[in-house]
Amino acid sequence: MTRIDRRLLFTTGAAAALLAASGLSPERAPRSGGRLRLAVPRAGGSLDAVMRGAVFDTMTEIAPDGTLRPELATAWQGSEDARRWQFDLREGVTFHDGRAFGAGDVVASLHPREMPVPVSRIEATGPHRVLIELAQANPHLPYLLADPELVIAPGGDAAQQIGTGAYQRRSFTEGRHFKGTRVTRHYKDGQAGWADTIEVTVIPDAGVRAEALRDGYVDVAALPRPAGLRGRGAFTYHPSEAHMDIAAHQGVGVPRVIGARGAMDDGRIAERWWLV
Repeated sequence: MTRIDRRLLFTTGAAAALLAASGLSPERAPRSGGRLRLAVPRAGGSLDAVMRGAVFDTMTEIAPDGTLRPELATAWQGSEDARRWQFDLREGVTFHDGRAFGAGDVVASLHPREMPVPVSRIEATGPHRVLIELAQANPHLPYLLADPELVIAPGGDAAQQIGTGAYQRRSFTEGRHFKGTRVTRHYKDGQAGWADTIEVTVIPDAGVRAEALRDGYVDVAALPRPAGLRGRGAFTYHPSEAHMDIAAHQGVGVPRVIGARGAMDDGRIAERWWLV
């Protein structure tokens, strides 16, 4: 088999180097603590996307700059014809209910009929190793496995909202509210999952979301325009004031690069943003 991508390692030193390269000042550097509160619209699935990104992990993750990095899969090899793929899985990971994560959970979660490419078989070849055989060649499989719909759950049962993500669900009301608390001793400690608590509230009206942000009831809001905010406080607009999707208080730490493939920083806002 030919290695298509290499194992990526994250260390505190590497994170410091990345911070220096990003241009973020030390006072804006990621830090732990606090409660990050978000206001999202009812339409577009933002509530579910943020909840899923906080609670669950996928095999791989696409960073905001578009690069591929490991999540529950730490390394992978593809055959010369890009049909047989061997994935090494992260060891020592547990689900939020204490169950150990392993290859059987990946096999149960990645249903061949729901995969983005035709799959011949998915099987465990070891406690932390999985083989995925495709019906036809596809060199992009590691990228495709970063699809936020392809979450890994214990025994494949995602309905219980128990995952291996940086946040454990504390409460969830369909279409209204989600609250999660940071998992202690998580494998992403020091690189993601900064806030102690994440709260997401659905507010259908954009004007009311702007008012909630302006009056300090939330820290971040999904907004199509800065109406109601100009001259009423210090806010940051993303990607820009003229073409905005998100507004935040300047007391919110924001990564230098924000994922633009989906709402709320690709649904990973709970992991990636922090309170200054």
